[in-house]
Amino acid sequence: MPFSDRLVFDEALIRRFDVNGPRYTSYPTADRFVSDFGADAYRERLARRRDDPRDRKPFSLYFHLPFCSAICYYCACNKIVTGDHGRSAKYLKYLGKEIALQTAFLAPDDDAVEQLHWGGGTPTFMSRDEMRRLMGMIRRHFRLLDDGEYSIEVDPRKVDRATVDLLAELGFNRISVGVQDFDTRVQRAVNRVQSEEETFAVIDAARANGFKSISVDLIYGLPKQSAAGFERTLDRVLAAGPDRLSIYNYAHLPALFKPQRRILDADLPTPDERLRILALAIGKLTAAAYVFIGMDHFAKPDDELAVAQRAGRLHRNFQGYSTHSDRDMLSFGISSIGKLGASYSQNVKTLEDYYARLDDGVLPVFRGIELTPDDRLRRAVIGSLMCHFALPFAAFEKEYGIDFTRYFSLELAELGEMERAGLLRVEPDRVVVLPPGRMLARVIAMVFDARLRADRTRNRYSKVI
Repeated sequence: MPFSDRLVFDEALIRRFDVNGPRYTSYPTADRFVSDFGADAYRERLARRRDDPRDRKPFSLYFHLPFCSAICYYCACNKIVTGDHGRSAKYLKYLGKEIALQTAFLAPDDDAVEQLHWGGGTPTFMSRDEMRRLMGMIRRHFRLLDDGEYSIEVDPRKVDRATVDLLAELGFNRISVGVQDFDTRVQRAVNRVQSEEETFAVIDAARANGFKSISVDLIYGLPKQSAAGFERTLDRVLAAGPDRLSIYNYAHLPALFKPQRRILDADLPTPDERLRILALAIGKLTAAAYVFIGMDHFAKPDDELAVAQRAGRLHRNFQGYSTHSDRDMLSFGISSIGKLGASYSQNVKTLEDYYARLDDGVLPVFRGIELTPDDRLRRAVIGSLMCHFALPFAAFEKEYGIDFTRYFSLELAELGEMERAGLLRVEPDRVVVLPPGRMLARVIAMVFDARLRADRTRNRYSKVI
């Protein structure tokens, strides 16, 4: 059956099934990583790839650049707010050490890269010379393929035309532009005042430089936000015609993220208003012919994400949705998460630990996990739900040597309530997520999360919607 990108916003279903749950950028999720998987285990994984070239594919690389010159109160990222731009120079030096340390365990010819992402923090906190230096270090150790995806997150308040010109010169061909909301009341409430003019200047500069994809990030549920105000933001953004749009749900967790304590609960929109904002956004994007990719991501029909989804080639990793299949991801910098074979790893979260370990010549991995055969199967099942809204039993049976209905008998039985509610349909040979259930794919995926089943504590996660 051909893939359909139809989406239905059903407020009653969302209210009924809106629970706390993981975002499933990985399975098992990062909160399941263990300290037993440290630098030694990661080094062994690198050596295993070096010694067995049969399944080698080009790498995906991630660089976490944590510095910001100002704090956005809603932010839950691992960042360092500072006015001292000299701190990034020291950080670059240690990124160079980590690159050299990781690549020392790889085969000399194992250097191809088809995906690169700089995230943060604010990557453009770095000076132009520092950005050149970092890309130079990357290119000394890796070979960036001509048809690869090379992306960067930017804060338009810190980027001008010359900076975008430089990003293109360095090889970036995709850009993610943070907006959140153009309503000045909202901007002041979250300490991120950003004009439309400087935002659209960045988008125009990216287009002039031939960037293949321009993405805009918005957030709903912020303080002082209203449906009327967000509609004006949407109209302005849609007029600019970005290739991709992300409409993130603000997760207010002040107990976990200190900056959020500056946001007053009384200023947050009511649950009803949040749903009005979300319904408005979906209606506007659908009317503008954007395709629902999954969770909070939309793209134009001819964008690579939409094309990959229709072709069954969409994938999900720590960078979100991706057109590339499941690749080994080498990650660099504090708190960054990587993937090698059937394992995940995460670096230490503070500069002090990061610098100390690298000074000792030790990989800065402090936790991770080795996947069991069951983990790998469930990772594939959850990925299929998140990317393709379907579970074709035969594909999993062929790949993993199981009888799907027998292996997942408990899970299929649990889907009964969701089937009766109209979220999905269980057929003899597959599960299909129906248009009203697509926004709730995370909830459906949770049924197949064995580790969540064993630990029903979900307060660590944000709401699905």
